[in-house]
Amino acid sequence: MAGGNGRNDDAIAAALTAVAQTLAQNQGNGGHGQEDQGEAEERRLDRFMRNKPPTFKGRFDPEGALTWKESMERIFRAMVTNDDQKVRLVTHVLAEEAEYWWTSTKRRIEASGEAITWVRFKNEFLKKYFPEDLRNKKEAEFLNLKQGNMSVAEYAAKYEELSRFCPYINAEDAMVSKCVKFENGLRPEIYQYICFHEIRDFDTLVHKCRMFDDAEKARMGYYKAVNDKKGKGHEFGKSYNKDKGKKKDVGGGSKVNVADVRCFKCRILGHYSNECKKGDS
Repeated sequence: MAGGNGRNDDAIAAALTAVAQTLAQNQGNGGHGQEDQGEAEERRLDRFMRNKPPTFKGRFDPEGALTWKESMERIFRAMVTNDDQKVRLVTHVLAEEAEYWWTSTKRRIEASGEAITWVRFKNEFLKKYFPEDLRNKKEAEFLNLKQGNMSVAEYAAKYEELSRFCPYINAEDAMVSKCVKFENGLRPEIYQYICFHEIRDFDTLVHKCRMFDDAEKARMGYYKAVNDKKGKGHEFGKSYNKDKGKKKDVGGGSKVNVADVRCFKCRILGHYSNECKKGDS
């Protein structure tokens, strides 16, 4: 019995010791937890700024606004950040008009009791600086894009640039649509060559089209050089003019020298019959 009480006393003592250690550890962390968190945030901000994020000042620059947002997302892909941290970091590089806009927008969202997530920030940002009507115009520009006089490489670059305004075209399950749209914008001679191959990998499609375009340019350049070479040294001589030395009249015939004209009335050289004085005498 006494042995049993001894074991219980030992267990209680061990439990109290563990609790005391836990409390001491928590108190120790409590004294420095806030400081550690602040240091972590400073390090995160320092790392963010080392990526040289561009400052956004607002004003009407829709494509500049979109480029700025995309640059922020590119930095965040290289950092471990949660929603709250992304919003705090990205708003750190807002300035002037954009900073005033975010101050009032943040106040409005907080007053409604809604959470300020990274997605919410992006939606508010685009609504302000890249409104829907402009996004629709860019989408229409993409849908109507044709190769025209561009090279395949230039057309592909323009295609990729405008495709960001149609996010669905870059979805994982939209590869076929992306390829078909690109094919339909090609010049007829390239389209006729490539469409029968039914290439459904975009990078491969662009590569094959560019190869064909380069080959066509080389072929046309070759034949032009051959034709130019054939034409050299084969200039046609001037046609022989039987009436060389004589002036031509307006109608294209030879202009006769009046001194050689003989009047059929008086048979004297030097004038025409209608100018003859003999008939007047």
